[in-house]
Amino acid sequence: MLSPGCLEYLTSKVAHKDYIEASPYPFLVIDEFFQPDIASAIAAEFPSYEAAFLDGYSNAIEEKKLVNHWNKFGAQTYAAFSYLCSDIFVQLISRIASDAFELSADVGLHGGGLHMHGSGGKLNVHLDYSVHPKLELQRKLNLLIYMTPGWEAEWGGSLGLYGNKSADEPGELCKSIEPVFNRAVLFDVTQNSWHGLPSPIMCPEGRTRNSLAVYYLQQPDSLAHPSRVKAKFAPAPWQQGDAEVLSLIERRSGLDSSRDVYETRS
Repeated sequence: MLSPGCLEYLTSKVAHKDYIEASPYPFLVIDEFFQPDIASAIAAEFPSYEAAFLDGYSNAIEEKKLVNHWNKFGAQTYAAFSYLCSDIFVQLISRIASDAFELSADVGLHGGGLHMHGSGGKLNVHLDYSVHPKLELQRKLNLLIYMTPGWEAEWGGSLGLYGNKSADEPGELCKSIEPVFNRAVLFDVTQNSWHGLPSPIMCPEGRTRNSLAVYYLQQPDSLAHPSRVKAKFAPAPWQQGDAEVLSLIERRSGLDSSRDVYETRS
């Protein structure tokens, strides 16, 4: 499933060193993640951005579509998620992160699955939920794998990692990671790990920034925020002081009130 180069890197001591020494918080960027034929097959299975079964967020702080229902995945995509949720893969990334608690994959893909951003797509800088609303486990690691062949840098869509000194607001942009095809990003989300892509994507109509997302959980530790069961967003610099945006952010952060800021399709 993984490319030979990826597997060699992830099983090396170098990966652990790169991860723990990264700034502003632990992360890895891994190119050529899947074997080439598998990556191409997954990319080909992504649905149309207009597919009726996609869930959608369309508001001032996020513009994206997603689906986490396993029965909507193509055969190769299903196999990929199965591998990424397997004990073998979880043990592999656990060695890299060197966590005190045992990790487990969120096989329900709560907030994960297939993510898609079209022209104008964005995702304000945010902290992810801290404690899973159903499993009551702490979210520890995010794994994102970019799946759009031929993505052009001038279209934008880079993942920004921001300064993490405060849980109240993000710091300055510290790292920008382009969504290169078959590139994976693994990062810790417990350390005020602000991240996002607040500037609207400028890809041509009909193109989409696609990715796979899987999250890994652990028993809550001292860094857990039990009250944060939804993402906590920050206004973009040009939205500072905007009362409507601030109200939207407040509603988006509540487990029940968040339902009025996105559209669910079935």
